[in-house]
Amino acid sequence: MHDLDRNENRKRGTYEFPFEFHHIDSTHPRYVMSYHWHVEYELMRILKGTLTVTLDEKSFTATAGDIIFVHSGILHSGMPDDCVYQCLVFDGNAFLKHNSVCAGYMQKIIHQEILVYHHFTDESKDICETVNSIFDSMWQNQPGYELTVLGQFYHFFGIVFGKHYYLENVQKARKDYKRILQLKQVLEFIEHNYASPLTLQELSASVSMSPKYFCRFFSEMTHQTPMDYLNRQRIEQSCYELSTTDDSITEIAYRNGFNDLSYFIRTFKKYKGIYPREMKKIAKQSTSHCPCE
Repeated sequence: MHDLDRNENRKRGTYEFPFEFHHIDSTHPRYVMSYHWHVEYELMRILKGTLTVTLDEKSFTATAGDIIFVHSGILHSGMPDDCVYQCLVFDGNAFLKHNSVCAGYMQKIIHQEILVYHHFTDESKDICETVNSIFDSMWQNQPGYELTVLGQFYHFFGIVFGKHYYLENVQKARKDYKRILQLKQVLEFIEHNYASPLTLQELSASVSMSPKYFCRFFSEMTHQTPMDYLNRQRIEQSCYELSTTDDSITEIAYRNGFNDLSYFIRTFKKYKGIYPREMKKIAKQSTSHCPCE
């Protein structure tokens, strides 16, 4: 049985400094942030363009300068449009180690007694300046950057509590939690089986729904059809393999659920705007880091 509260289960940073940084632009093999969730928290900042973000069932568009906060266990995705963005995934327990007074505040977040606001714009200048300092320190990676990151994180949470940038009635805020769990269940099924020739019947059966009801449910939750999402997942994984391996385009296509090479090439062009061979060429010309998922 899969743990539906933990789609990603891997180490973030180090035990002493559990922070993982990613810089993502259009050359990145996983430029599109697919639906995922993790027990850690996540901060994002938009450097350029726009990112359409979905948190559980709610979608909004973040623009250059905006900051996004993602709580533990929240299902989230991002669709970039001429976008450059950065992510910082971190373990909230890191803030329970040093001071009992500070830990008391952080436990309210970790125990989900409150939900920090998820979207900050330039109207929250103090938040944006603090988070920008965190990201700049992680990006520049100069000696002593860990001190700045930890200090500015405490500053960030101090502003959140001081200016009441949070919701207190968490249960009402996540009233559709059952539907979210069902979506997590089918997304996990796709994640483990996308390389197989999946049918709509198999997808709907994974959450014990009729195909008709499942299609409506999936579209309401993700704003995509099930098969569109499945193809996008296959293309994203293919894109990653094209960028990080020397395997042939044919090998990668067949390994990721495509039994027809010409259909794979057309589908890849539809979602990525370029052909697979062009992606391979770009990958050789640029150095990329793995994104957070």
